[in-house]
Amino acid sequence: MHGYELKRAYDQRLPQVRPLAFGQVYATLGRLLRDGLVASTGPERLTGPDRTAYSLTKDGRVTLERWLGTVEPPMPYVNSALFAKVVVALLVVDVEQARAYLIAQRQAHTDRLRELTALKTAPSATVDEVVAADYAIAHLDADLRWLRTTLERVADWHREVRA
Repeated sequence: MHGYELKRAYDQRLPQVRPLAFGQVYATLGRLLRDGLVASTGPERLTGPDRTAYSLTKDGRVTLERWLGTVEPPMPYVNSALFAKVVVALLVVDVEQARAYLIAQRQAHTDRLRELTALKTAPSATVDEVVAADYAIAHLDADLRWLRTTLERVADWHREVRA
């Protein structure tokens, strides 16, 4: 498989994930080649320019299987611009600014939830799109629950933060 095919497969199979730049694909292939995890299988030319094809080496396969077998730990800390903005609004501005931000963010999340629901229920939706949308929807649902409960607590939280 060559870099262009990898990028195309990524875009097709992971449509809801952050876009992947061609430069990132080729830089990563270069590191994998340098580290002996892939090998060049020679140039391919179907149409257009020659493209270097790559395949996993034995070490590459072992590394891939180890990575796939490693469970990702839950994040030990909150790393969210959403959370940070609410805290900063409470610390620096006032409770109404925090409340307005929470309400606006809730609307943005609700709008995105509707878009994803329409995407996954479209007759033309692929399994890739449905699975990616389900993942994004689950995260949006969690954020929406947090937004709802935080709106209920924002005045108390503001008093506590400013004390």
